[in-house]
Amino acid sequence: MSERWKYQLKMGGFWGVFMVVFMTLFELKEKTVSQQLSDNNFYVRAVSYIVIGIFVLGYFSWKEKVKRENSAKK
Repeated sequence: MSERWKYQLKMGGFWGVFMVVFMTLFELKEKTVSQQLSDNNFYVRAVSYIVIGIFVLGYFSWKEKVKRENSAKK
């Protein structure tokens, strides 16, 4: 696996899991955790956050990392 994909999985996956936990805690006043986990919408949002984190956030953070490394070499 390339270094780029490792970085994207690490950064985007972390962001996706963080957002799932944050949104679960945010909705705690409206629904209990067990109600949220039993809803199919929860899993759709969880997969969406993780996929968006890996492919979008991970990609742009990789580009920024490469840009920083190239500017540090000059």
